[in-house]
Amino acid sequence: MEIHSIGPARLTIDRVEEIIEKGLKLALSEEAEARINRCREYLDNKMTTQEEPIYGITTGFGSLCNISISKEQLSLLQKNLVMSHACSVGERVPAQIVKLMLLTKAHQLSYGYSGVQLVTVRRLIDFYNNDIVPVVFSQGSLGASGDLAPLANMCLPLLGLGEVEYDGRIRPSAEILDKFGWEPITLMSKEGLALLNGTQFMSSHGVWSLIKARRLSRMADRIGALSLDAFDGRIEPFYPQIQEVRPHKGQITTAEAVRKCLEGSELIRRPKKHVQDPYSFRCIPQVHGAAKDAIEYAWNVLETEINSVTDNPTIFPDEDLIISAGNFHGEPIALPMDFLALALSELANISERRMYRLISGARGLPPFLVANPGINSGFMIPQYAAASIVSQNKGLCWPASCDSIPSSQGQEDHVSMGSNSATKLCRVVDNLERVLGIELFNAVQALEFRRPERTSPELEAMVAEYRLRVPFIEDDTVMYPLIDASVKFVSEQRP
Repeated sequence: MEIHSIGPARLTIDRVEEIIEKGLKLALSEEAEARINRCREYLDNKMTTQEEPIYGITTGFGSLCNISISKEQLSLLQKNLVMSHACSVGERVPAQIVKLMLLTKAHQLSYGYSGVQLVTVRRLIDFYNNDIVPVVFSQGSLGASGDLAPLANMCLPLLGLGEVEYDGRIRPSAEILDKFGWEPITLMSKEGLALLNGTQFMSSHGVWSLIKARRLSRMADRIGALSLDAFDGRIEPFYPQIQEVRPHKGQITTAEAVRKCLEGSELIRRPKKHVQDPYSFRCIPQVHGAAKDAIEYAWNVLETEINSVTDNPTIFPDEDLIISAGNFHGEPIALPMDFLALALSELANISERRMYRLISGARGLPPFLVANPGINSGFMIPQYAAASIVSQNKGLCWPASCDSIPSSQGQEDHVSMGSNSATKLCRVVDNLERVLGIELFNAVQALEFRRPERTSPELEAMVAEYRLRVPFIEDDTVMYPLIDASVKFVSEQRP
């Protein structure tokens, strides 16, 4: 089996996706192990020679930074930190995202600037490789001193505390450690801070959202192209000449994708009686393209973040420096995640408008896409459902990063609230997937009323695969299982 080697080499989001899709196991590189050991040895030596207090290592935390801790209590200090900070609440974080948190935390610690023990990083990797998923909850982080509360919940099981999901069941972590013959980790100085400071909760949600967002962006182009053809739309707004005089990268890419999707379509080539299409069709390059540009921007920022050292203090053995600073602050990723939520919300918004046009009874399509409207409501209410989802997205687009509530007696007087940006973003991504599933449900139904004419070979192949799961609706039937099947179809595509 292929193994991903964790080390100082850059971890791309494409590689993260590959690790997820292929189910790769993790291992520390020799270089990473050497860097981790070197930093730990430097810190141990430093603590025997330096008389001045070192924040979080020989002092308390936050506003308690002026209280010195004796050498005998340093390990207890770190354990107490993890226990007292494990205050995440709310819904459970999905297992896939918790595993990303384990991966990105291990990757960050592998740089050798955090002062952790090698055994601690190895245990994070053991959890990942054996699908031992700590129970973490979605609320509680301010996104500034790192993701303290959720990362504390994630790290409790290293100490034999808290709970994990293993083999489909929630179990006490001590039980699982015993099953694998592992001793609980005894934290040394600085380790609790190294584990809890950091942006892995925020950034893992962001990376997960980006992987899905890129797929959904491509599916939005394909589904939009199908809706355009079923609506008897025009291809001219997608011509390259239009994009060349307004050369935004995402716009150019979208127009090219739609043209490719519609190559060989009989419907797109037939003469048109109408001069223009509504904006939801005509402006697909501009709206979908702007979303692509937002995805690319957030992609670059989040990729930088997962390759950064975000705990505090930061240890530089070669320079003989231990610096207390603010790399744990989530502002650099909070703003892009809020922006990305807005962009993806717009993809859902324009999708809902296209399905509204498809059911409107225009251009030879029957009202609500049924042959016998009146006795049949047809596709009337799927559009309602999409409209409801789109409206919820608009509420979720309020930027969490514009808020700040001081904490720790004013020591932490400006926070990013990036964790709320991250969890809202995940909800917007899931909502987009649902809306695109409903649009596809409508578009394939509308296409049947254009028979015997056909759309492009590429889209006909997608429709044929889709029809194995979702039938043509002749008369009213229970719709929600079909909508669910349509959404699952969208989620499984890898365009």
